[in-house]
Amino acid sequence: MDFDELRIFSRVADLASFSRAAEQLGLAKGHVSTSVRQLEARLGTRLLQRTTRSVRLTQDGERFLERCREFLVEAEQLQAMFQPASGGLTGRLRIDLPHILARDVIIPRLPEFLSAHPRLEVGISTTDRRVDLVHEGFDCILRVGALGDSDLVARPLGLMQMSNAASPAYLREHGTPQTLADLAQHRVVHYTHKLTANDAGWEYFDKTSNAARTLPMPAAISVNGTDAYQAAALAGLGLIQAPTLGLQRRVDEGTLVLVMPDFTAPPMPVSLLYANRHQLAPRVLAVMNWLSRLLTPYLLTEQASSPGV
Repeated sequence: MDFDELRIFSRVADLASFSRAAEQLGLAKGHVSTSVRQLEARLGTRLLQRTTRSVRLTQDGERFLERCREFLVEAEQLQAMFQPASGGLTGRLRIDLPHILARDVIIPRLPEFLSAHPRLEVGISTTDRRVDLVHEGFDCILRVGALGDSDLVARPLGLMQMSNAASPAYLREHGTPQTLADLAQHRVVHYTHKLTANDAGWEYFDKTSNAARTLPMPAAISVNGTDAYQAAALAGLGLIQAPTLGLQRRVDEGTLVLVMPDFTAPPMPVSLLYANRHQLAPRVLAVMNWLSRLLTPYLLTEQASSPGV
């Protein structure tokens, strides 16, 4: 059985596209199509049903894909048994990271990971939208925030502390809020993935009811990206609520000021997501373990984030 044919078939099946599989694997589309046809001829069955608009697995293809994935992971594990002593892991990794964590924490430390595995090729996405791990071909995703329903496996890493901030110019013009009642004289920068949404508000933890609350507030501007969110605060367009880690550099340089420390949003969960498979490829497990060790000093545990702790 040809290892490359199995790898190509698996990627085409995951992405439901010959073109996208070819792009991600760095191969010509014709080569990908030929490889799958040769595999089907060798097996004596059709694995993929192709039309001009779609590519989907046949019944035999579904059964074969499950075993194919297991075989590929086991083969990579065998191949990696002695690699740490002779130059580290090999292969390609595609991961999606929150923009500010990638910029301020992960990428500056990436050389040390790659020095241990110089034959790894790492592709990093830093989009603010929620990517589709399987159909976009990612090996793992680092996500900040509630996960919702998903077929993916989640590896919780901890909680990210939140803070409130505004520019000195904004505070000079509008005053520095101290209480929730003071917020009636203020506005927020609204972070939302849907720019048509009109649900801006101030998130805080109500110690009386022991529950998270949102106080509706006006917003002069809505944004859907973390860079734009912070830029709006720097421009004096309103108050923002963001992870403390992402604000610290601006606070240290004096371009943002922390406010209302007793009325911050609840800490946000940080998780690594990966496909629901019985085994992880060694390169994926290695980068996940590295990310976990790297981020742990910046995160809270559930106990440490509880009121009164």
